[in-house]
This record gives sequence, C-alpha cells and structure tokens, in this order.
Amino acid sequence: MKATEKNELTNTMNTTLKTIGDLKKAKYVSKSIKTELRDNLIKALQAGEKTFQGMHGYEQSVIPQLERAILSKHNINLLGLRGQGKTKIARLMIQLLDEYIPIVAGSEINDDPFAPISRYAKDIIREKGDATPIEWLHRDDRFFEKLATPDVTIADLIGDIDPIKAANLKLSYADDRVLHFGMIPRANRCLFVINELPDLQARIQVALFNILEEGDIQIRGFKLRMALDLQFVFTANPEDYTNRGSIVTPLKDRIGSQILTHYAYDLSTAKRITKQETEKSSSRSIDVYVPELARDLLEQIAFEARVSEFVDPKSGVSARMSITGYENLISTAERRSLLNGESQTSVRFSDLMGMIPSITGKVELVYEGEQEGSDFVANHLISEATKTLFLMRFPKIEKLKKPNQITVYDAVLDWFVQADNIELSDEATNKEYQKVLSSLKPLDELLRTHQPELAKEDVNFLKEFILWALVELKQLSKKRTEKGILFNDVFDSYIKSM
Repeated sequence: MKATEKNELTNTMNTTLKTIGDLKKAKYVSKSIKTELRDNLIKALQAGEKTFQGMHGYEQSVIPQLERAILSKHNINLLGLRGQGKTKIARLMIQLLDEYIPIVAGSEINDDPFAPISRYAKDIIREKGDATPIEWLHRDDRFFEKLATPDVTIADLIGDIDPIKAANLKLSYADDRVLHFGMIPRANRCLFVINELPDLQARIQVALFNILEEGDIQIRGFKLRMALDLQFVFTANPEDYTNRGSIVTPLKDRIGSQILTHYAYDLSTAKRITKQETEKSSSRSIDVYVPELARDLLEQIAFEARVSEFVDPKSGVSARMSITGYENLISTAERRSLLNGESQTSVRFSDLMGMIPSITGKVELVYEGEQEGSDFVANHLISEATKTLFLMRFPKIEKLKKPNQITVYDAVLDWFVQADNIELSDEATNKEYQKVLSSLKPLDELLRTHQPELAKEDVNFLKEFILWALVELKQLSKKRTEKGILFNDVFDSYIKSM
C-alpha cells in the first residue's frame, strides 16, 4: 500500500483512535484545510467524479474556475446577482473535505493535535503528552457561515475580553486566558463563509487583512500569533457595490480568486434546477400532473423578467422566483381538486395566475414598472412568455392579413364568430373543463397538424394555451367573469357596444 493511500485510510476511517499516541502509531499525517481540499479534488478529478453535484449550468463556466481556485489554495469571492447559487456552492465545498479530522479534546478552536495554537491545547499536550485525548470532527461540522450586516462587530468575528471568565478564574485582564474567541478562531480548520461581504463595515473588513495573509489576530491589545487554518469563501452582489457598500481594495487584493456566477442560459437547465429544488418538498395530498409546456412557461417567465423594460436588470431575477412559482402553480391545482373532491388533476394554463404572488415579490421594478404596478408587470411577463413559446411551436400570425389569405387559425377564429364564446371556470371539475375544451373542435385539427406527438395528458393544457396566445396576439379577446375567463371573438365587444 502506498503511503498516500495509508494516510487516507487513517484520516477518514480510523476514528477509534483516542489519544495523540494512537495517532502517532497509526502514522497519521495532518494537513491544512486548503491542502485537504486540493488533495481530495485531485483524487475526484483523477477518478472522473463530478464535483459540485447539483450545480446545473455551471459545468463549463463556474465549476472549472472553482476547481482551479481550490488547486491554487485560494480564498474565493463568488460575485453574482441574487439567486445564482453562491451560498449553495460554498456549502457543497465541504464534500471535498476528509470525512473526519482529529482535534484536541475540549479545544474551543479545533486544535490540530500535531500543531496546537491555543494556550489550552499547548498546556494539555505539555502536561499529558501522548496521552492527550483527541476527538473526531465530522466534515459536516466544519462549515461556518455569517451573514454580513452593518451591526456585525469585531468581537463577533474575532473575539473580545470576557470579564465573567476573568472573574470566575480570578485572572487579570492581561492574561490571555480571559479571551473569548469569536466565530473566525472557532472556525479554525473549517470552511468559513461570509455572505454579502460589501455589507460588512470597512473597519471590520480591515480586521480580516492579517487573518487572510499572515494568520495574526488581535483582541483588545493582545497580539496573538495564531496560525489559523481557514478556507474563506465570500459572496457578494454587484448591486451592493453602489447601493450599500464596497469591498475595500486591500481586502480584495488578498482574496485569491474572484469568480462570477450567472443564471441558467437555457430553459432545460433552468427546469433541472427548479425540479431539483422542488422535489425536496413534493409530498401532496392530490396527484397533480404538470405538462412539460407548463414547466417551460414557468422558466420563460423568469427569462422574460430578466430582459423586461419594467424590471431592474441590476437586481437580477432570482431562481427562487421559478421555484416558489412552481410551488404556487401546483398548489393552485391542488386547491381546486380539494374543493371539487377529486383525487387527481392536471395543471391548467389559468393556474399560472396563481403564480402572481410569487412573481411580484421577487422582481425589483424600475420607475416605469412602479408606475404600472407589480400586478400589471406580473401579468405582462406571463403574456410575453406565452407569446414567445407559442411562436416556437405554431406558425407565425401575420399582422396584416392579405385578402383571401387562409391561415391555420381561421377555423378556430371562425368558430368563435359562429358559437359566440366559451367560458373556462377557475373551479371547474376535470370533466367540466374537458367538456368545454372538447366543444372547440377546430383546436383538435390544429394540434394534430402542428403537435402530432403531443401526449394525451397535455392536450387540454395546450388547447387553453392556444386560446390565451391568440388573445395576446390580438386574434381573440378575453375578460374576467365572476367564475373565470370568457373567450370571445376579437370584435365581439365592439359589435355589442354599437
């Protein structure tokens, strides 16, 4: 067995060892957290294993940069808009740590048995030697996270003098045993994440300088040479640089790699992200079928929001909008089935209106959007998504129709001229909904021609989708009634008003 293989076994498996002497007999070799991350990443890459599982859409962009940063033993700053998975990336990094590491038993700052840095650990090792007891720390307990807010203090992060400890131990304030360590020393040999770094006051950022570069910490005049072993990951939003604060230049200079995150580039990736995040809470009392087109529309709404003239592009549109929107979409269908006493149902296009509360709370509007109102903007985004996906699946509708020109939509539009209208009730049972849509026979021919491979379960959703799209393209009209939505010929209301 190679030495590296032997070390791996003792580092990750032999957690029955109880003392420093046991570690020495097992030839245990300690390493820094950055070396640990690097070594385990090398093994994963050589084995062809996928790192950062669940980070979809980053395979060719963010993840290679992360891997290069880890191989370089860099502290990392993840820079990106809201809802781009920055904190999730940081949490996934713990999977690259050894499963267990030994620490001096009772140590507040996870002292390495072979390289102690605290007075407590040094004293107990001097007293007991190889009989010094050790404990094993699991990688899940090696993740520390702090949200940077203006009220964060140096005492929170680094530490302060504890007068109660001084009184109980009858020690002078000049004795370093009266110190109470903050989050950073307690995260020794761990992954430490500071979210929204620009929100941290400049004087607090300055306190991180020596920790990042030299490993020094200073508490109330105590200059402690503590070689803290940390992997820092910072997250920041570009908007914060102007709205709330900034990262001070010397601190930025000490962060090895700055990596830009981004939103999903295509619908399929966005759908994978939403599916992954919503499967965690997918238990429902009603069996709800979701057509693939409904999933596409859900994601397209977010894509439309990111380019909308009403939405502030600097704030971004979080992936959480799609996730919470999907949950509201399912809940809308579930509620209807519960009211109707049905055990199963399918999502309908009109259920997208149930997503509006999820949209209005997730987008930052510019002045024009504020003037129109968040509800208008949400409906506008649904309208734009509908038009975009309709024109990807069906022939384009000419704005100016030539005389005697026949289009594929004529039969549907003529049906409304002859039959007047149809009404789709919000709370209609499955049978009632099916009956209303089945009465519009020209839709069947339109689907056979342009969606020949359509699944049977998706037919009703696509029929309603066509009606909504024809309204958005000014071929039909609709209005809200007490029960639901009434679809009319586009000139119906005009003629009736004459």
